[in-house]
Amino acid sequence: MGGCEAVMERDLIASHWPQDLRSAFIEPPKPLDFVLPGLPVGCVGALVSPGGVGKSMLALQLAMQISGGPDWLELGNLGRGSVLYLPAEDPWPVLHHRLFTLGQYIDARQRVALERDLRLIPLQGANPNVLDSHWWKAIALWAEGVRLVVIDTLRRFHDADENAACAMTQVLGQLERLAMGLGCAVLFVHHTSKSAAFQEAGDLQQASRGSSVLVDNVRWQGYLATMTKREAQQLGVSEGLCHRYVRFGVSKSNYGPPLPERWLVRDESGVLRSVTLGDVRRERGKRVLL
Repeated sequence: MGGCEAVMERDLIASHWPQDLRSAFIEPPKPLDFVLPGLPVGCVGALVSPGGVGKSMLALQLAMQISGGPDWLELGNLGRGSVLYLPAEDPWPVLHHRLFTLGQYIDARQRVALERDLRLIPLQGANPNVLDSHWWKAIALWAEGVRLVVIDTLRRFHDADENAACAMTQVLGQLERLAMGLGCAVLFVHHTSKSAAFQEAGDLQQASRGSSVLVDNVRWQGYLATMTKREAQQLGVSEGLCHRYVRFGVSKSNYGPPLPERWLVRDESGVLRSVTLGDVRRERGKRVLL
């Protein structure tokens, strides 16, 4: 065995050692540190929806709230901290428009906090790849000290086959390594499958596009689903306006109760806000409006 390989082996063994079970049995654990409701530090989550529904704007608004911005979605106190937002799908002029629009809703104190704690690095056209060691190290460097890393969208951060379980396990493994190594949470934005979008089933766990690993291996999965015509009729929303309303909820939450589903309305500028339209519950797999 060469010297380099021997050092790597020693480092690997030193970093993975049996835990002290005696202390685990007798010492109360620290409370889980949740970055989003149900998504704790050290874990990877997904935000899934069809294209054009507003998931990138939602991801940006969540990033801004954690960095010191307003609570547009009425999620309550999420805990303050720095956020690294890596959009690789939209060009800077589009991002500039979104930021300028959202900036109209923040006060001077919030603006100072956001300018300090929100790290936004546009990567459109840069072909970032978490499977490439150079790219992974760059992202890890940018993410030092942050509470949340937002990957927008996952498809733009790897060159592997999205339907291959082995490849997606490696991709998620790199994101988990980032979350655990830096003590943050990682949230990636992802698309639903065509069949889920066609069947209006974007709020189900298996709506995520690609290998089932992308659902099975994440600890948290949120969704956005456009209001259907049937829902609009039952809620008294004009059919011509139903495209402005989306349901936001959590279809998978391993470490806490799911976030209560809520309706969001998208204004003319694309900003999402919480709105009360009625209570929604599930009965035998169907949505029933109360």
